[in-house]
Amino acid sequence: MYIRVRVAAGAKKESFEQVSEDSFLVSVKDPAEQNFANRRVLELIAAHFGINPKQVRIISGHHSPGKILSVPD
Repeated sequence: MYIRVRVAAGAKKESFEQVSEDSFLVSVKDPAEQNFANRRVLELIAAHFGINPKQVRIISGHHSPGKILSVPD
């Protein structure tokens, strides 16, 4: 299943909000440098779906705030 995620990196506090069935707004404290923010986003998405973070993959948007992620069904 593919989901859309809008990420705000370097936020003062973390938040995780589900906008629709396949769309999320995520704020993380980690900076958008050296892949720190992307790793944290993958951890939060995996925790939400109850899966291992290694099962979540970034399909597009590695360097942008708008991302499409692949999550197993």
